[in-house]
Amino acid sequence: MALKLLDSLAMNTRILALLSSAILAISAFGADAGAGKAAYDASCKKCHGADGAANPAIAKMLKVEMKHLGSKEVQSKSDAVLKKETIEGVGKMKGLAAAEKDIANILAYVRTLKQ
Repeated sequence: MALKLLDSLAMNTRILALLSSAILAISAFGADAGAGKAAYDASCKKCHGADGAANPAIAKMLKVEMKHLGSKEVQSKSDAVLKKETIEGVGKMKGLAAAEKDIANILAYVRTLKQ
């Protein structure tokens, strides 16, 4: 009985440590997917669609293939690469002139689109 109690206590301690680490990581990066959705809707949705799927009319007009933002190809990119592409643009996509925090929030939202 005492051994089970100690095992349970050890497990709870590990879970609390993991949760604390996750909270600290989120706080350190300060990214907010909810705020990111609002920024995405304002700046990215017109071309990339509400759910990260390309707007077919825009893709056709620009004569480009746009990957779904939730696709493995996009999601496998590092945050640094996605940030650079968002700020500088890719191909015919113009870069986004936005505050550092807005970019971080948009990337946090894009990460929620993973398929």
